[in-house]
Order: sequence, then C-alpha cells, then structure tokens
Amino acid sequence: MNERKRITILGATGSVGTSTLDLIERSPDAFDVVALTAYRDVEGLAAAARRTGAQWAVIGDAQRLDALREALAGTNVQVAAGADAICDAARLPVDWTMAAIVGCAGLKPTMAAVEQGQTVALANKEALVSAGDVMLAAVQKHGATLLPVDSEHNAVFQCFDHEAPRRVRKVTLTASGGPFREWSADAMRAITPEQAVAHPNWSMGAKISVDSATMMNKGLELIEAFHLFPVDVAQLDILVHRQSVVHSMVEYVDGSVLAQLGTPDMRTPIAYCLAWPDRMATPCPPLDLATIGRLDFEAPDPARFPAIPLARAALEAGGARPAILNAANEVAVAAFLERRIGFLEIAVIVADTLSCYDPEPPVSLDSVLAIDAEARRIAEQRVEDCVS
Repeated sequence: MNERKRITILGATGSVGTSTLDLIERSPDAFDVVALTAYRDVEGLAAAARRTGAQWAVIGDAQRLDALREALAGTNVQVAAGADAICDAARLPVDWTMAAIVGCAGLKPTMAAVEQGQTVALANKEALVSAGDVMLAAVQKHGATLLPVDSEHNAVFQCFDHEAPRRVRKVTLTASGGPFREWSADAMRAITPEQAVAHPNWSMGAKISVDSATMMNKGLELIEAFHLFPVDVAQLDILVHRQSVVHSMVEYVDGSVLAQLGTPDMRTPIAYCLAWPDRMATPCPPLDLATIGRLDFEAPDPARFPAIPLARAALEAGGARPAILNAANEVAVAAFLERRIGFLEIAVIVADTLSCYDPEPPVSLDSVLAIDAEARRIAEQRVEDCVS
C-alpha cells in the first residue's frame, strides 16, 4: 500500500471495530482516520479518536453528546450525536468504510456510504439479509465496491473465480457448530445466556455468539452469500467444522476444491479488506496444522438447529422473508439474553413470525425498515405469549 487510505469505521467500539482499529494503529503510516462512530460507549470512542487522531467522533445516543464533548476536550476531534449524524459521518469523503454497526441500525449508515461510491467493508449482516436487492441496486447505481468481512464470505471471496463463475459448482460455508453442537435437544432446553455467549473458537459480541449457538448466523450467512456471489440457492451448502480452520470452500466443475485456511482471528479477513487488492501483515499467529492434527467435518443437524432450514426457506421464498427472519431473530435473541424466553424458543418465535406475516417485497430502504418494524412488533408479541 503506497498511498495513505482515508478510513471511516462505523461501529468502532464493537468487536469488529476494535479489531480494525488494532490493525490501523499497527500501520500508522498507511491510514488516516476520518470518522469513528459508536452507539453509547463514550469512553471507548473518545479513547480511539485520541489514539488515531480522528477528525470526527460521533455517538449514536444523542444524550451522550455532552459526555463525548467533555471526553475529547482539548483535542481537535469534532463531535456529533444522533442517528442522522452517524449517516453524515458515513457520507464523509474517504477511500474505505468499515460497516460494522450491528443490526438494522446499521442499514441507513451503510447505504449512506454506498451512495458515495465508496469501498465498503461489510460486517453488517442485515445490509444484505434484510435489504439485499435494495442494497445491491444502490451498489451498482453508485459504483461502490463491497468487500465481505465475515470470515466465511471473505474466504469465498478469496477462492471464487469472479471472472468465470460458470466454473463454480458449489460454495460451502463452514460453521464451528457453536458450543452446543453435541448437545441433545433435551439438554438444550436449559441453556443459559452465559453458556450461549461462551463461543469455543471466536471472540464475538453477545448477539452474534447466540446466533452462532443457534446456528442462525450460518443461516443469515447463507442469505448473504447468495447476494454476494453469482450462484443459485442450490449451489450453497453448510458444513460443521469444529476447528474453525477452514473458513469456507469453493468447489469447481472439474472436482477441484479451493479453501481458505487460517487461525480463527477476525483480524485476518479485516486485514484482507483493508489492504485489498494488496495484502498486509497481521499479528495473527501462523496456522500450525501439525499441532492441530486433524480437521473434522459433518453435516449440521436440522432437527436440533432449525434456524438453518428456516433461513434457507426464507431465501428460497425471497421478497420480504429474509427481512422478517432477521427482525424476529433479533427480538428473540434479545429476549433470551434478558432471560425472558428459553434457548429453543428463539427459533420457534422466528418461525411463528414468518408464518403470520407476508408483506409485499421491499422496493426501498424505507420499505425494508417498515417491514422490519412490523416483524419486530409481531415477534415481541410472541415473546410476551411465551412469558405469560
């Protein structure tokens, strides 16, 4: 990388955001930080802005503006607050934006970055799960570039023949299986939030860790992969791979299978996106296959992990179904983390919401958000039914 890249990080204090900052701060001569955003973490945001010399620090919770202003007193960092201010930050002229705001809160800022024709490193699942057709239409219209940050999609991106997709027979996303891959359905009834967020391989936020435990994350990634790569639904597969060494595979028509391997550290795919089309050094430990000794693969169990067939059915149906799936899952996961419902009820609430809400396909970001809001209302009512 010969020229300094101007960088914005949307969601700078989350897991992906802090990993991105770690890489940027290790290469201070390669990057200029223009804007950092967070929702409520004033201390984390202010500290990151000070360390990197960011031009802007934006907090999503408008009530935290005074605290942010005080935390950055005596610096040249400009501050702002509120959802509109985060979108404004996403519109600042930069070379590269990390879209790492979790949930549908990240939809508008991600779209704002896309509409500037930027290179957007996409860590926000909802951008493609809930608004895939709308988002990709904007990417094409504005000449933006999407780079997948999720380790699975990043692996596919590295192995996929983008010039001749007809040569690809199948794309296989790998899944760790989460902490309960060997548990019986009866044992899974008593799972606690503490157990669900204790992922065996990856360090992630609570919501994503629960999605990994239910394997909904793999269902959502199936939908993302359909939008990211020119393949049919039937060409997408999932394998449980407990070591999390093979991050995904691409099979070609001649029988060759290309796979991307690496230690389970999000800084690897983030670095690939940061340096693309080049590569950059990372502090990730080298892969030691001799020590690992073996790589195991198995098909996921749809009976114990119904989130995967729910997501595939939503993808096949298309229209608003993926957005409903995602919204209901967010509500159900939040209720589980609040101990209002049990672990197995997450998938039940998602299925119930899908069964009773089937609107017209979204044609704009506003219609996606309207569908999302109504799906959340219905899912929340299902949660209340479970509680009562």
